[in-house]
Amino acid sequence: MKRFRRHGHESQRDRLKQELFQFNKTVEHGFPHQPSALGYSPSLQLLAIGSRSGAIKLFGAPGVEFMGLHDESAAVTQVHFLPHQVELVTLLDDNSLHMWTLQAHKGLSELLEIGRFTLTGPPGALPHVTRVTAVLPHSSGELLLLGTEGGHVFIVEVPGFRELEERNISLDQVQSSVPEDYIGRRSLEHVEALQENPVDSNQVVIGYDRGLMVVWDLEKHCAVQHIPATQQLESVWWTEDGSYILSSHSDGSYCRWMVGNSDPTTEDEEKSDIPYGHFPCKAIMKIMQLPTEEGPPFLLFSGGMPRASYGDRHCITVIHSKTHVALDFTSRIIDFFVITEGPQNTGDPSALVVLVEEELVVIDLQTEGWPVIQTPYLVPLHSSAITCSHHVSSIPFKLWERISAAGDLQHTHYSKKPWPITGGQSQAADPPQRDLLLTGHEDGTVRFWDASGVCLYPLYKLSTAIAFDTDADPNDNMNQSSEGEWPPFRKVGCFDPYSDDPRLGIQKIHLCKYSGYLIVAGTAGQILVMELNDEAAEQSIEAKVVDLLQGQEGFRWKGHTRLDVREEPVLFPPGFQPFALVQCQPPAVVTALNLHSEWKLVAFGTSHGFGLFDYHQKNSVFVKCTLNPSDQLAMEGPLSRVKSIKKSLRQSFRRIRRSRVSLRKHHVNNAAKLQEANARLEAELAEMELAPVQRKIEARSSDDSFTGLVRTLYFADTFLSDSSHNTPSLWAGTNGGGVFAYMLRIPPVEHRAEEPVTAQPAKEIQLMHRAPVLGIVVLDGHGTPLPEPLEVAHDLARSPDMHGSHHVLVVSEEQFKIFTLPKVSAKMKLKLTAVDGSRVRKVGVASFGSNRTEEYSESDLIFLTNQGDVHVVSLPSLKMQVHYPCIRKEDVSGIASCVFTKHGQGFYLISPSEFERFSLSTRSLVELRCLVEAPLHQRSQTDGANAVHRTSEKDDDDAESAARRVMEHALLNDEKVLQEIQKSLEGGPLLLENNL
Repeated sequence: MKRFRRHGHESQRDRLKQELFQFNKTVEHGFPHQPSALGYSPSLQLLAIGSRSGAIKLFGAPGVEFMGLHDESAAVTQVHFLPHQVELVTLLDDNSLHMWTLQAHKGLSELLEIGRFTLTGPPGALPHVTRVTAVLPHSSGELLLLGTEGGHVFIVEVPGFRELEERNISLDQVQSSVPEDYIGRRSLEHVEALQENPVDSNQVVIGYDRGLMVVWDLEKHCAVQHIPATQQLESVWWTEDGSYILSSHSDGSYCRWMVGNSDPTTEDEEKSDIPYGHFPCKAIMKIMQLPTEEGPPFLLFSGGMPRASYGDRHCITVIHSKTHVALDFTSRIIDFFVITEGPQNTGDPSALVVLVEEELVVIDLQTEGWPVIQTPYLVPLHSSAITCSHHVSSIPFKLWERISAAGDLQHTHYSKKPWPITGGQSQAADPPQRDLLLTGHEDGTVRFWDASGVCLYPLYKLSTAIAFDTDADPNDNMNQSSEGEWPPFRKVGCFDPYSDDPRLGIQKIHLCKYSGYLIVAGTAGQILVMELNDEAAEQSIEAKVVDLLQGQEGFRWKGHTRLDVREEPVLFPPGFQPFALVQCQPPAVVTALNLHSEWKLVAFGTSHGFGLFDYHQKNSVFVKCTLNPSDQLAMEGPLSRVKSIKKSLRQSFRRIRRSRVSLRKHHVNNAAKLQEANARLEAELAEMELAPVQRKIEARSSDDSFTGLVRTLYFADTFLSDSSHNTPSLWAGTNGGGVFAYMLRIPPVEHRAEEPVTAQPAKEIQLMHRAPVLGIVVLDGHGTPLPEPLEVAHDLARSPDMHGSHHVLVVSEEQFKIFTLPKVSAKMKLKLTAVDGSRVRKVGVASFGSNRTEEYSESDLIFLTNQGDVHVVSLPSLKMQVHYPCIRKEDVSGIASCVFTKHGQGFYLISPSEFERFSLSTRSLVELRCLVEAPLHQRSQTDGANAVHRTSEKDDDDAESAARRVMEHALLNDEKVLQEIQKSLEGGPLLLENNL
């Protein structure tokens, strides 16, 4: 009977797990790492970005995003949408072409790869003959023109990727139509560019690398005109009326050529210009000219800068009427396009969209001054390198409004125009709550992001550098340009990877959403206490210096100096403004931080110890030095990992030197011993940085470096002296497995301003295995973690049970252990590290709600290991619930950057510029739900175009012919879709169209 009941209980628990836990990687926030290609569909209003890793991402209206990944790990070099369709083609640097489609199913679209193709060429052809260098999707939507390195143009039918050999344009055919004197002068080289005549789809211009351009008639299969330019060709552009072709060249020039000249062999160019001559200039990589309904056209081109003076600039020049601006970007330009107004995109240019290596910049071309349009997605998270993250769930509306208002004042330089890329529809439900993700950066800034939904939107930026004397000019504006400067540069974009002072870097952040207090701590031991102010305020800040060494002799700090606080009053803009500053001495990196806004206390820790600061009275309460007397490394500088490596390197090189002395004595086997010494050095570095330690739990030496480094700080109102009197307390955990508990006396509210806060040591725990302590949680009488400060006061949590006995959970790298309070005797433990080398890297407490009933929820422990696995452990029973592989174990930086939310979600960096979002909860889930509908546009506009580009002898309205094309398309897709199409054949072409 007992066995039956236990089995029933386990089945019930299994069902509950299914209701509570489900692992999903949901959204990627930020800017794609190493973008390599850009595409745009005017009819779909979708933007596509390909990357060097083989990823392809599509973006439309905010909330409309799609992602695909090529099986090959090759870089995406080109992206092209098929006109007026939901398909796009990608070209990889392994010379393969891939067809993608946005397939709708049950009201949602997904990006699917439906075909791949590689040009083979004639038998025995060399590889360069079919190496694709230029791709042109024909306006019919049925053909791809592929220019190659061998100078040929292959014509391929899509979406089936069927080569139409009879329509191919060979190099021999082109050369036979060009005068012999030109061919004799130079070889044509590869096809550099392909462009279609905007007014005659039968004509395309083929541009060759050496400069020759040939206007080719696809219907007559012959050359109509050739344009023998003498400079190396970079790009071509056919003007909207079909009368001119613009070509840009490697010497920084561009030329305008008349099309349709009665003499097809004319060599007279209409206009040639070097915009930034007369000195040698860099190549103009891309050029385009766009008309306006009233007035002169827009001329845009990338590159062309004077080589000697500004050859390192990344510029796009925009010229319209008398306005001439060289937009100066901070990273390399990948590509750009222009969005125009009107349903057929025939109106005036409205926005310039530029993809550079580190960000996407959109320029409003209709507002005076051409301001930048704020991007609702693809924001460069890494505009300064991210150094830490902090997530806050369920922000109160009033605080949200105040932060947003402060951020709006920072965005006044942006255009008021709405975001111009509006394709698709987001079907995602409105977020149930307002969430903030705060990121700390190397330049001393803290950025506030709206993390409520699928778009990570920038709300507000806080700069701490203004409080210190640094080399940076606080009034510096990167958008300023000198009057009369030539070229007329204007800085655009917000990517700025250079920090004026590395000591400004933010290491820890803590925001209290109930009181509005914010604490940020930095690399040089600085801790700023801030409050939200809706108005600008001028004030001075006095630093409270705290000596963590407490006068211990024999230690000398060898790291950086502290930051100098500005002596004069500083004008702080609306937003978070510092009113107190704690400066740790020595000025080491702050490794732990906590805030209790109800008690008005801040706890902080470094590699030397921890302290408590009363920001109400602006006094230090107490300091505890945790430095091990034998730990000299803690005195050497701010970065423990770097210093550990230095120590290991020193030891290894000493061994190498000793081995070399031995070699000199014995003169035998020199190479073998040196090789052995080098191998030992490499092995030590590899073990230290990458390899998980494969061992059972064992005691660590107290002589290990940084045993005194403080890893976690925790406030709790619990029982420390006896089981009948609860008292405020502060807990600290160190790298050497030590736990310190201090009882605090907080004066009554009416005397809080006069009477000091006092603290006295209460308990001390030393874990036998000396593993670093990463987390401390006090559980109330019901086994529930204590609520956050002020959470009960705001009626957002139940009061903790103070009648039953409390317990403290100590989370180390290798095990979880529960102790009773106030006796601090071990009650139970869960060992993580056995023989698989797993160690806890990140830990948090989260609430999981059932997806079947709103009433049930439970608090559990979630943690991430060095193997990249994420686990959920029940509280207070310490039972493993679920675990999922989340991050590659080789991705050390991704594991280190992980941050958990209070509702079972998490974020981690998959690149310096992107967060991956994941969820462990069935109830708390943010995921993409998008729909893109096919544009209502006929594939062929004229009977002439039909005659040239029809790929079947039967008319397109014939049901059988249409079904064959679609089935060919679907065969690579989904069997269910294929069955639906077969069933719909009886209904004729209209039913087929509906099923599509």
